[in-house]
Amino acid sequence: MRLLQSLTRGLEALDFLAASREPARLTDVAEALGVDKSNASHLMKTLVAAGYATQDSARRYQPTDKIARHTASSHSLIDIVSVKEAWRPVLERLVAETGECAHMAVLVGSRVWYIDKIDSSLPLKVDHPIGALAPLYCTALGKAFLAFGDAQVDGPFPSFTPRTLTTRRSLDDEIARTRARGYSIDNEEFAPGIRCVARPIYDDHGRMIAAVGVSGPSVRVTDERLAELGHIVTSVSIPASQKGPLHEHQPD
Repeated sequence: MRLLQSLTRGLEALDFLAASREPARLTDVAEALGVDKSNASHLMKTLVAAGYATQDSARRYQPTDKIARHTASSHSLIDIVSVKEAWRPVLERLVAETGECAHMAVLVGSRVWYIDKIDSSLPLKVDHPIGALAPLYCTALGKAFLAFGDAQVDGPFPSFTPRTLTTRRSLDDEIARTRARGYSIDNEEFAPGIRCVARPIYDDHGRMIAAVGVSGPSVRVTDERLAELGHIVTSVSIPASQKGPLHEHQPD
């Protein structure tokens, strides 16, 4: 299966930094990843610019708290690459069936990190680029982690649109509704004119490892269509031959 090589390399670099007991030299990164120093330099500059790594005065690299918190409390980045590979065909089927964009994200600290997407072929579509970060409380992918995973979020809850849930009470009520329906919703809460649904993915221990979702413009995603997309997202599954250690549904 064809993976996005740059993202895979970036995840491998983060995993290497997180596992290193000492700050890593550029030559260490290049050797660990099996790439030349030029490629390793581009990778590390990208991670530093994105806030996932720092470079000290000796030009050595180490992870920031952003990734350290994630790797200490959740899945390894190798696990994330594996789930991305296994669920790529699911994203393709979601786009084929719905006509809308499909996304996958993982939890990084108090935000979701988009690690894969497949665009809609329609002229009017949603674009959340791979590598983007987004809040938990006002995105469908983020609410999936709040409802079905171990993620927590503290206020305040800044308003992105007039529909953003900005109080603890309103967010708690929405999380309860999300658990009852089995999928999460972003009802134009993060960006005007965009509605989304998402569902969790679990590992073999019953822990949520990622979320997948479908997003579309509100001119197409009406209330009825939103419910239909939620049913489609929760019903789709990966082939048995690709499941490995992953579950599609919440464990008992």
